Amino acid sequence: MEKTWRWFGKKDRITLEMLRQIGVEGIVTALHDVPNGEVWTLEAVSELKGFIEKAGLRWSVVESLPVSESVKYGGKDRDRLIDNYKVSLAHLGKAGIQTVCYNFMPVIDWVRTDLYRKSEDGTYTLYFDKIRFAYFDCFILKRKGAEGDYTAEEMTQVYALDKTITEKEKDDLIYTVIVKTQGFINGNIREGDKDPVTLFNRLLTLYDDIDKAQLRLNMKYFLEQVIPTAEEYGINLCVHPDDPPFPVLGLPRIVTSAEDIDWFLQAVDSPNNGLTFCAGSLSCGLHNDVPALARQFAKRTHFVHLRSTEVSENGNFTEASHLGGRGHLIDLVRIFEKENPRLPMRVDHGKLMLDDMNKGDNPGYSFLGRMFALAQVEGIMATVRDELQA
Repeated sequence: MEKTWRWFGKKDRITLEMLRQIGVEGIVTALHDVPNGEVWTLEAVSELKGFIEKAGLRWSVVESLPVSESVKYGGKDRDRLIDNYKVSLAHLGKAGIQTVCYNFMPVIDWVRTDLYRKSEDGTYTLYFDKIRFAYFDCFILKRKGAEGDYTAEEMTQVYALDKTITEKEKDDLIYTVIVKTQGFINGNIREGDKDPVTLFNRLLTLYDDIDKAQLRLNMKYFLEQVIPTAEEYGINLCVHPDDPPFPVLGLPRIVTSAEDIDWFLQAVDSPNNGLTFCAGSLSCGLHNDVPALARQFAKRTHFVHLRSTEVSENGNFTEASHLGGRGHLIDLVRIFEKENPRLPMRVDHGKLMLDDMNKGDNPGYSFLGRMFALAQVEGIMATVRDELQA
C-alpha cells in the first residue's frame, strides 16, 4: 500500500519536508479554505498539486470534497450543489487526482466526549463515554425524545452525573462534541461561533423527517448524479463509514455495517463507487467483524484508514494501539496487500505523546503519535510483503 498522510494545507505546522523525512509517499488533503458547496477551481487544484509535487510528494487522495448538508437532507438547492460538486470532480480529474474520499453523515462527522484522555503510559488519546454523551444529548441539547434512545440503567447514570458535573465539564462537552471535532472538517460550526448549542439544534431539525430509508434515497440520488462524472474523469469516489457506526442524536446512519456497505455499492453499481475502509470507525461497532468486512469489500475499497479501537461492554470506546484492538490491522494489511496492493493508506488518530501536547494540532492528528503509528504499520507491511513473496 502507498504510505500517505493527512495534511491540512500550507498552514499546517507539519510541513511537507518533515513528511518526506519520515517516509511518507503521498499526501491526503483538500482545499480547506473553500466553503462547502462552492466549486474547486482548476487553478486552485493545480496550484496546490504543484506545491505538493515540488516537495517531492504527490497528491494521492482528496479528503474530503464535502457533500453539502442540503444534499444529504434533500434541500431545494441540492441540484445546484451537486452540479458544483461535479464541476469540482472534473477539475480534480483534469489535474490527475484519482481518489476522492467523502462522507454522508448528517450534521456530525465523528463523535468523541474527550479529546485528551490520559492513558497509563502517559500519552493522551480520544475517548467516547456513552453516559457523558447521553448527558450532552438529554441535558445540554435537550433534544426532544432523547431519553428514549438510552436504557433505563443508562438514564439512571445520566441523572446521577447531573448531580456532580461541573459547568466547566459541560462547556468542555459542548466544545468537544460540537465545535472542536467538527469545525476543522465540515465547517457547519466553527470556533468563535456564538451559542453553538442553538446552531447545532437548528441543524438537527433539518433531519426531523429524514429516516434511514430516506437518507439512503438521498445518497442514491447523489451517486446517480456524480458517478458518471467520476467515470468520465477516472476518479474513484469512496465514502467514509459513519463514526461511530450506530445512530446518534436521533440522526440516521447509513454506512455502518456489511449490509449498509453492500447496499450503497449495489445502489449505483460502478467500480468508481467505492469505500474508504476506516478500520477505526468500523471497529468501534461491536456488530462488525473488521477483517471479514475487508475480505468482502477489498475489491471495492479505494482508500484505507488504518487505526484501531477498544470497546467496552457499556459502549465506551477509545483509540487502541495500531498493533492491537478490534481493528486487527495486521490481518487487514495481509488482506489488502494481497487483494488490492496499490491502495493509498494513511494511519489515523495517533496518540498525543512527548512534546506534541501543546502544539495545537487537530484532534487525532499529532505529528509524533502518527509518526510512531506509521513506523508500526510500515513494519507490518514489510513483514506481510515478505510473507507474500515466500
